[in-house]
Amino acid sequence: MKEPRTVFVCQACGAQARKWFGQCPECAAWNTLVEEAAPAVPDGAAGSARAAGSATAQRYDQIETVGAERLASGIGELDRVLGGGIVPGSAVLLGGEPGIGKSTLLLQMAAAVARTLGPVLYASGEESVQQLKMRGDRLGLGAPPLYLLAETCLERILDEAARVKPVVLIVDSIQTVFSLKLQSAPGSIGQVRAAAAELLFTAKGRDLPTFLVGHVTKDGSLAGPKVLEHVVDTVLYFEGERHHSHRVIRAVKNRFGAISELGVFDMTGSGLRGVANPSELFLAERVSNVPGSAVLCSIEGSRPILVEVQALVSSGAYGTARRTASGLDQNRLSLLLAVLEKRAGLSLAGEDVFLNMAGGLTVNEPAADLGVIAAVASSLRNRPVRSGTAVFGEVGLAGEVRGTTRASLRLGEAAQLGFTRCVMPAGNCAPAPGAGGCEQVGVASVAEALEALIE
Repeated sequence: MKEPRTVFVCQACGAQARKWFGQCPECAAWNTLVEEAAPAVPDGAAGSARAAGSATAQRYDQIETVGAERLASGIGELDRVLGGGIVPGSAVLLGGEPGIGKSTLLLQMAAAVARTLGPVLYASGEESVQQLKMRGDRLGLGAPPLYLLAETCLERILDEAARVKPVVLIVDSIQTVFSLKLQSAPGSIGQVRAAAAELLFTAKGRDLPTFLVGHVTKDGSLAGPKVLEHVVDTVLYFEGERHHSHRVIRAVKNRFGAISELGVFDMTGSGLRGVANPSELFLAERVSNVPGSAVLCSIEGSRPILVEVQALVSSGAYGTARRTASGLDQNRLSLLLAVLEKRAGLSLAGEDVFLNMAGGLTVNEPAADLGVIAAVASSLRNRPVRSGTAVFGEVGLAGEVRGTTRASLRLGEAAQLGFTRCVMPAGNCAPAPGAGGCEQVGVASVAEALEALIE
């Protein structure tokens, strides 16, 4: 039987089919199958590949490791998220919403690296070199040895990289790059996979750090095949609200550092600037002694951050109470409200509850539970949380307050910003270095926590 000249490839999972389906038979996504040219496999390719392989297994104790020195990016917050700097030969994928500042950040980094370490090649498939130069002039980059290339062909980008011999390669974005070896359109599953693999081989073979910009889908995940996130060494997400000046860059995968590390930037007219103390930024406009407001001691990666949790509880105008959360998982909010009603005796069944993490920060750690409960109970009773009090702790379904990690870091950050009391799990109460005289109030249940928090 003659092999088909085209196949239908799912743009969500990469599954292939010989005919078109409205729904992908593998991942059940609708209208994602796109017709592409079938990849040609030369006769005897598998046998020749086995014959050409020269790698041999080595004993663990006979392998010598060489520690490569990291390269400074020139941006302190970016170095923090990367784990201390740029690792030679690493591949970094940076994703984020359109207009969030990905290209601005990488252009600033490219100029800083070029001034201190050597030439940098910035290949853009979305902007011309004139547009990039205009942005650089606005950012005040000066005249570093930074090479700009407006190109989408992968082979030409690699040829320019071989000619320029940069210390860092930036490709903006991976979805616009296409290889001449494939006949499918740029951005398709095959093209993204092939381009990422080729750039990865180049990064490892030439010891060339490579930064890839990735588009995101409407649900916030990186566009393209999931293998794109698997092959790279580090995956960074650039987050932020359009109506706020600050931006947050978060590591969700890092082979050379801690995950969930956080870097905070302030978007100004002259570019992105690192924020040395994010807690002061998020608490700058907080109004004290107001019902429905609590200060949470959160940990993002290795950094303690204080953020204001705001809650508004009002009588529902319709039959079904509304539950709205910004910066927190809405299912987690519903769970905590059920705990408050069952274990603390608060009547919330007919109340609308609105929750917001001030400043647009997203908090995912369980230690935020006690801050949410404090804000909701304060708003419901219309009584403010006691002044000078910070809070952290995980809440279980039985109403117990569980211990969390890095309590000393949280206490130290609260004391540094002038808080005198900290309501926390009883299991974490101990003489903590760096607490700075901050009083530790240990609680074992939600009822005890409300007594210690609400005036």
